[in-house]
Amino acid sequence: MIEVHGKNVYTDLEELVDPSHTALLVIDMQHDFIDPDGLFGSMGVDLSMYEESRPRLVELLESARENGVLVIHLQNTQLADHMSDSPAQHRFNLRMHGEFRLSDQPLTYTVPGTAGHEFAPEFRPRDGELVVRKYRSSGFWGTNLDMVLRSNQVETVVVAGCTTEGCVESTARDAMFNDYYVVIPEDCVASDDPAQHDASILLMRHRFDLSTGAAVAKVWETADTSGG
Repeated sequence: MIEVHGKNVYTDLEELVDPSHTALLVIDMQHDFIDPDGLFGSMGVDLSMYEESRPRLVELLESARENGVLVIHLQNTQLADHMSDSPAQHRFNLRMHGEFRLSDQPLTYTVPGTAGHEFAPEFRPRDGELVVRKYRSSGFWGTNLDMVLRSNQVETVVVAGCTTEGCVESTARDAMFNDYYVVIPEDCVASDDPAQHDASILLMRHRFDLSTGAAVAKVWETADTSGG
């Protein structure tokens, strides 16, 4: 910890992800995005990076659960008939998915009541874990995420899930703008576009604290939670 203009600033990973003030945000680990028979997998989108990151994120999630870290699952949601999408959002989605769309219409995915909206089996929330539905890339925009974090005295968010350059980076940036410390376990985030993943990691490395899932979990598992 260092002092900057009379304010104490966390600098070490042990301080940043202390389980007493940290939340794990698990972003969009849903059937449509990461499972081979979900929408994107059925369209031939490359999911190989998720195959590598999923087991590591499962380990991080289990460590959070075992060590008293607040777990919040973010769930991408698109209302039926695209009622949650403005014209600008339609344009955004058309550009984002341009390489594999089969028509001039935006893709439809993660609609409530469909299998694609559900979390992949190993990421299903346990009883008592919080779920925040989001309708934009950032988990903060139009949701109660900030209220939930502040209500539980969270100072740091560990942001993991998918996609690196999309919902992960958008949520991380908004977390910083809302005055949370941000830690990215870079082996627990992934994308269907390795080039965009690498570009996002490069940008985030100069803005946030990047670590690994194992290093974060080690802090949680060795933290002194006795309060003494």
